[in-house]
Amino acid sequence: MNRVGVFVCHCGINIASKVDVKDVSEYASKLDGVVVSREYKYMCSDPGAKLIRDSIDEFALDSVVIASCSPRMHEQTFRGVAEKGGVNPYNVEITNIREQCSWAHEDPVEATRKAKALVKAAVAKARLLEPLQKSKTPVIPEALVIGGGIAGMQAALDLAVDGFKVHLVEREPIIGGRMAQLDKTFPTLDCSSCILTPKMMETKNHQNIKLLTYSDVVSVEGSVGNYRVKVKRKPRFVDIDKCTGCGDCTRACRLVGHVPDDFNLGLNKRGAAYIPFPQAIPLTATIDPAYCLMKRFGKCGDGPLCVEACGPGAIDLDQKEEMIDLNVGAIVVATGYDLLDPGKMFEYGYTLSPDVITTLELERLISSSGPTSGNVLLPSNGEKPGSVTFILCAGSRDETQCTWCCRIGCMSALKHVYLLREKLGCEVEINICYTDIRSFGKGYEEFYRKIRGKGVNFFRGRPSEVRVGRGGICMEIFDTTTNKLFEVRTQMVVLVPALVPRVDSEEFSRVLGLSRSGDGFFLEAHPKLRPMDTFVNGIFLAGCCQGPKDISDSVSQASGAASRAAGILSQDELENDPLIAWVDPEVCAGCGVCVEVCAYSARKLNDVTGIAEVDEALCAGCGACISACPSNASTHKNYTKQQLIRMIDEVI
Repeated sequence: MNRVGVFVCHCGINIASKVDVKDVSEYASKLDGVVVSREYKYMCSDPGAKLIRDSIDEFALDSVVIASCSPRMHEQTFRGVAEKGGVNPYNVEITNIREQCSWAHEDPVEATRKAKALVKAAVAKARLLEPLQKSKTPVIPEALVIGGGIAGMQAALDLAVDGFKVHLVEREPIIGGRMAQLDKTFPTLDCSSCILTPKMMETKNHQNIKLLTYSDVVSVEGSVGNYRVKVKRKPRFVDIDKCTGCGDCTRACRLVGHVPDDFNLGLNKRGAAYIPFPQAIPLTATIDPAYCLMKRFGKCGDGPLCVEACGPGAIDLDQKEEMIDLNVGAIVVATGYDLLDPGKMFEYGYTLSPDVITTLELERLISSSGPTSGNVLLPSNGEKPGSVTFILCAGSRDETQCTWCCRIGCMSALKHVYLLREKLGCEVEINICYTDIRSFGKGYEEFYRKIRGKGVNFFRGRPSEVRVGRGGICMEIFDTTTNKLFEVRTQMVVLVPALVPRVDSEEFSRVLGLSRSGDGFFLEAHPKLRPMDTFVNGIFLAGCCQGPKDISDSVSQASGAASRAAGILSQDELENDPLIAWVDPEVCAGCGVCVEVCAYSARKLNDVTGIAEVDEALCAGCGACISACPSNASTHKNYTKQQLIRMIDEVI
């Protein structure tokens, strides 16, 4: 049996305010196998670490029990302390007497009693812990970045500059993401294209970046340092190497003016052959198979006009889907966000009038490359609006839709006020219906104050209903600042919708094995200490796929994610956590049940012996195989049934 040392932390008053720490320490000193028990105010501090190391040396400890906060906080810290003292780091057992005891109970007597039971169980397990050794896996010094928006490009460029080869996968025909649809950025009102186009060019031309546009990641296998990825490259029906981006095919297409333009959010029509916008990267045409007459019916008049118009002969209507295999050491996910479907909010009349639009649609109307060449016109009749009303928090901070704040809506609306004043002059009436104006970033509050001097009507409240009739658009707003009810008649309504996870995020989370938070965004490993990490080693998050944020925060997180990935790619080999499953070959019946339930493809049956084997590099230690094994041949190292049953016996 191991010689065990117990160390009980006060955690300031987080634990000590409800738990009698000294009593728990004295109790632990009398347990079987315990040769020393100490208590200290902050066990994770330098003096606390020294106390542990000195005790290991003085009492020749084999195992260490730390009674403190959640192992998610300091498990790696205490393992490192124990290792420096001469104890195997996996002979450290942490029992949580903060979150699961002192924070959960009001009665100090009962909290202390529970803390003693938890320590007793941890000691029982610590007496049976076995020293484990890490295995090593070689690292492939290449990265995969999923998503070609501003966050994805920033992450790819940072990694490429560090000397690593990067595969940048974007599902759309072009890179740029949502930022490519913007006209100006707040609060400096910089031209979005002027910022973005050089970044796109740098991404396309960097020698270490391989651009895979119009492509989807369909499967990810392997583990940190050695991921095997399958990418499906959809056919453009245009040879990207021959295409010059001249646009002749887009003008020649028989369906020009008949296909909704997705990039302009359906505000205008394009043809089946299209280039999303003039500064597109790559500047290559794409033929939409959902509308192309040749792809749908096998016939396009007397012959496809796009083929006739293309001088370089780049049109290839026989192009096939291509599957690409990649091997990478780390993955950065930057898949972005969607806007809440405004049609779901029936009270705002989005489906009743073309003059009820979203902020992103207004961006395209304002943009010089948009459907109206930068002229803000009413979609219903093409005239300039005499009044515009913004409704903030459309669907966000709402228990029936999205409970969270979109973070960019207030500043986006204020930016549009400035741009509308610039384009339409002082004649246009502008109203803003808001819940709270949240101007949290650098320079944001100053920008808000500037807009308040632009002759804007601010109503602190949201309309209960937007009514659309022959006389135009009408709504009633109760202003909580003045306690008055106002009737507002307007010609254009601009909804500021919530930012929501992409429609495919649930499916994509299964492909990558990622967790999602309650709001549906991808879940970070720790909101404060590991905001870029996921629970899957080697996969990192950047941008709005993790939660709503503005451009500057997305870029910052992307650089952070790239830095975390580079920390892996810069190593020749990685150490694998030994807390994984193990198979007893004397007991295994070779039924293959564990192979079927393993979500990480870490199990296989030996072709010769028929016995199940564990790939240590792939095993995540989830325990699914152990619970499924009908022969009890599978065991989790240092979480054996003998250890767990002994813990239960001590508690009850």
